[in-house]
Amino acid sequence: VLLVLVQGWVQSMSQEYDYYSWPSDNFQHGRFYTKQSQCVDIPADLQLCHNVGYKRMRLPNLLEHESMPEVKQQASSWVPLLAKRCHSDTQVFLCSLFTPVCLDQPIYPCRSLCEVVRDSCAPVMESYGFPWPDMLNCNKFPFDNDLCITVQFGNNQVTQPSVSKICTQCEMEHKADGIMEQMCSSDFVVKMRIKEIKKENGERRLVATQKKKKLLKVGPLKRKDTKKLVLYMKNAGTCPCPQLDDLSGSFLVMGRKVGGRLLVLAIYRWEKKNKEMKFAVKFMFSYPCSLHYPLFYGSDPH
Repeated sequence: VLLVLVQGWVQSMSQEYDYYSWPSDNFQHGRFYTKQSQCVDIPADLQLCHNVGYKRMRLPNLLEHESMPEVKQQASSWVPLLAKRCHSDTQVFLCSLFTPVCLDQPIYPCRSLCEVVRDSCAPVMESYGFPWPDMLNCNKFPFDNDLCITVQFGNNQVTQPSVSKICTQCEMEHKADGIMEQMCSSDFVVKMRIKEIKKENGERRLVATQKKKKLLKVGPLKRKDTKKLVLYMKNAGTCPCPQLDDLSGSFLVMGRKVGGRLLVLAIYRWEKKNKEMKFAVKFMFSYPCSLHYPLFYGSDPH
């Protein structure tokens, strides 16, 4: 996505501006301080922003990340949000902060851009037990003007939740890497049968059978949690979940413990003959989890 606001400016930038100082207000009450900044290439493995529409960015960025390893680590937390397609401007908004375009003044996202992305994406994050983070508090960004990045695609292109859209916890592909990344980012992983499902207060409550439960990853679960295993799917009261159309057989369930409740992050039907699933379960503890920092699963986006 090319940032329309800065398209002409980017084309006019010269290599002579590779190094210079620029102010960052740190989003706080108009207070500015100066840090030495440099222009660097956006690396191809910075998945969040490598195709954003310009090739060079500023360090430190507008979130005060001072090194490329730090940018990569923190930005990778937000990649799953792009896959959810909660708003057309999600990448524009996030990359304006993580990989700001090289200009002689910092160009922040406008408050309106933050608000439309927040209003569409916060419910998705909430499904996983994460609030919209304070570092992206929209009140910290400037009102619309000629010097901030405005909404690019308009409110009418927001992807609104609907009853036909599959629940976020049920959108999982049966690929080994994807399953293992989910395992990494979950507090607990359990193979279980489901006794019953109840819908209440806009969410689903899954009650496991007492028998044939197998904890593959215990995490913070206590004995009282596992004795009568009850899990919750937030914002999943009306959306379809094909995995749960038939409760016969077993399920591979991954989740987080939030405020004393067990929230479902991902649910798969257990398939004995599925080689990808068998491989993931067998090698889940040897997978390099430290290389993955998914957003609203397991690591705080702050």
